[in-house]
Amino acid sequence: MKYLFWVLLLVCLVSCNNEGYVPLENTLLTVEVPENFPDLVYDIEANPPTQLGFELGKKLFYDGKLSSNGFISCGFCHEQNFAFTHHGHQFSHGVDDLEGTRNTPAIANMAFFNEFAWDDTSHLDLFPIIPITNEVEMGETMTGVINKIIADSEYQQQFENAFEEGGVNAENFLKALSQFMVMMISSNSKYDKFVRNEEGGELTEVEAYGLTVFQQKCATCHATDLFTDGSFRNNGLPPNPQLNDVGRAEVSGSVHDNYKFKVPSLRNVALTAPYMHDGRFGSLESVLNFYANGVVDSETLDDSLRTDDGLGIALSDAEKEGLLAFFELLTDETFINDERFSEY
Repeated sequence: MKYLFWVLLLVCLVSCNNEGYVPLENTLLTVEVPENFPDLVYDIEANPPTQLGFELGKKLFYDGKLSSNGFISCGFCHEQNFAFTHHGHQFSHGVDDLEGTRNTPAIANMAFFNEFAWDDTSHLDLFPIIPITNEVEMGETMTGVINKIIADSEYQQQFENAFEEGGVNAENFLKALSQFMVMMISSNSKYDKFVRNEEGGELTEVEAYGLTVFQQKCATCHATDLFTDGSFRNNGLPPNPQLNDVGRAEVSGSVHDNYKFKVPSLRNVALTAPYMHDGRFGSLESVLNFYANGVVDSETLDDSLRTDDGLGIALSDAEKEGLLAFFELLTDETFINDERFSEY
């Protein structure tokens, strides 16, 4: 690994007031950066993941208490088997079966990014506030969430155990969730084994061809081995008149950001249908057909989709076949089956 944050200290937590309670030892966890990944963006030193902090974050991630009706958890829309997306749902939906207007993004490698939503930038420690307070997702307030956790004696003890400056408060709540997500690194696909020259990374002819096509025609936006440059771009999707979603412009207020959305990572992309910010495409074949024949021009269309031959990305049938084979290489079975991240 080219970059390791590791600490071998055992931190003894402050004793609670419960009679007979023995303080737990809270081991700091190793955050290993794969050798084919860029450097971490998240400040590990400001919130170092610990075993008890991670376990607390995991419990919170799967707890319906975070929603107004006590049922919708983070894990409700982020299912591990499908790379932590909402399998088969065009839009995220939550309390009272209300439905949003955006497709649920995947969760993986969050510690390597600054951007987490389709139209916004946010610090990872603050990002959970968005779905928690969204009226059609979890429909709660931060005050409501914290009050429910304070009323739970088990949670009170877990917060005391997990943080040296213990206690249930919004800062520790958000830090615990971040510690869970920081550890969710997906880096063990067949593609990773190939680029790291590891056993099991041998490519077939069509897979190797697909990698070449990808590097030539897709890697401008889906850059590095994170498979996104983290930027916001207009990829030429015809606007949905029913949604009137102008993308990043809703946040920035600038017409120059009209119809720009965050470039999603392609990690585990074969598992994350439907596709695009509004989930309009049910298959990767449809996505490739769109880029080949369906891109619509506008003032903010990304320059990479303008060529001397027209709009979009010219793709032959053979190139599409190769790309589909390449996308399968990005599935990380280790990640989607990792018991550390599972609900049960």
